[in-house]
Amino acid sequence: MEILGATLRICVDDLDASVPFYEKLAGGQALRFERGGVSVAAVGCFLLMSGPEAELEVLRKVAATIAVKNVEEAHHVLTDSGAQVLAGPVATPVGRNLIARHPDGAVYEYVDRLAGE
Repeated sequence: MEILGATLRICVDDLDASVPFYEKLAGGQALRFERGGVSVAAVGCFLLMSGPEAELEVLRKVAATIAVKNVEEAHHVLTDSGAQVLAGPVATPVGRNLIARHPDGAVYEYVDRLAGE
């Protein structure tokens, strides 16, 4: 499995107020989208999320988002290594993802950019 990078997940009260700071920090424009009632802004290595507390409570349990070349390959490596896949792989607006709990209990999201595969 090829890991391409990681994204820090940050829950914020006011996405519109938070985005300008992270755009300056990362030196780029935010990519915004909605997912399951949560407003999201991806800026550099930061993933800002804002929405209903019940949704954010679930999202806070995921330590980070890890970009991989292929989520299917990640699925096989993770399960063969003792991780438990909690959700996915499923299609997202920008690729595919899965959520896995590592044997030490840490929970991570794995994503790729391979749409429709």
